[in-house]
Amino acid sequence: MAFASAHQTRSAGIFGSIADGIASLRTAWTRSRVYMRTYNELSALSTRELADLGISRSMITRLAYEAAYGRDA
Repeated sequence: MAFASAHQTRSAGIFGSIADGIASLRTAWTRSRVYMRTYNELSALSTRELADLGISRSMITRLAYEAAYGRDA
């Protein structure tokens, strides 16, 4: 039986901090893109189409935020 393990090591010092900063920026960029894409797609729908989905226009911002950052963010 084979055993595989994954170890994630962090570099100590300045390079580890830079890597963490880059990872944080990448995560923020990805979430921002999800937010904007969701917001734009929902905003493009007509009021009738939103009503068919059970969404009012005032809910678009909150729904886009939840899609990007989660319900508890």
